[in-house]
Amino acid sequence: MISIIVAIGKNNELGKKNDLLWNLPTDMKHFRETTRGRTVIMGQKTFESLAKDKDGKQVGKLLPNRRNIILTQDLSFKKEGAEVVYSIDELMDLLEKTSGKDEENFIIGGGMIYKLFIDKADKLYITHVNGEFPDAEVFFPAIDKTKWQKIKSEKHPKDESNKYDQEFAEYLRKI
Repeated sequence: MISIIVAIGKNNELGKKNDLLWNLPTDMKHFRETTRGRTVIMGQKTFESLAKDKDGKQVGKLLPNRRNIILTQDLSFKKEGAEVVYSIDELMDLLEKTSGKDEENFIIGGGMIYKLFIDKADKLYITHVNGEFPDAEVFFPAIDKTKWQKIKSEKHPKDESNKYDQEFAEYLRKI
C-alpha cells in the first residue's frame, strides 16, 4: 500500500531551496508518530535536506526507526543503511517482494516524487497549513476531489510553538 504524507500551504506550497517553508513542531510530531516503524520513500534531494553539516551544507540523514528507501536517477548514489533504487519499477518490485499487502509505505517527498506517486497512492496524509507562501518554489499536485475522499480531520490551532493553524487530514482513493 502506497501512502503519501506531506504538509502543504493553502496553495499547495511545499518548499523553497530544498527546505520546508515553516517550522511546525506539531506537524513534525505527527509525521514521526505516523511513519515510525514503517517504510519511508524519498527522493535524493529530500534525503539530503534532512541534515546539514556545521557549514550549513545539506548532507542527509537516515530517519531513525524506519526503513529508508531513496529513489534517485543518480546511478552512482549509495547510502549505507538505506536501500537505494533507481526507477519506479525497481521500487515497486522491491516493495512487492518485501512488504506485506496491507503494509503502508510512505512517500515523504520531494515535489517530483509526489508528482510521480499521486496517481499510484492509496491514501494521503495531508497537513493543511493555514498560510500562504508566495516565495515557494515547489508545490504539491492538486488533490482531485473526484478521486479522493476525506475520511479524517483533526484541527490544531496555532500556538507559541506553531505559527500557523494546521489540519491533519486523511484521504482515501475513491476507486
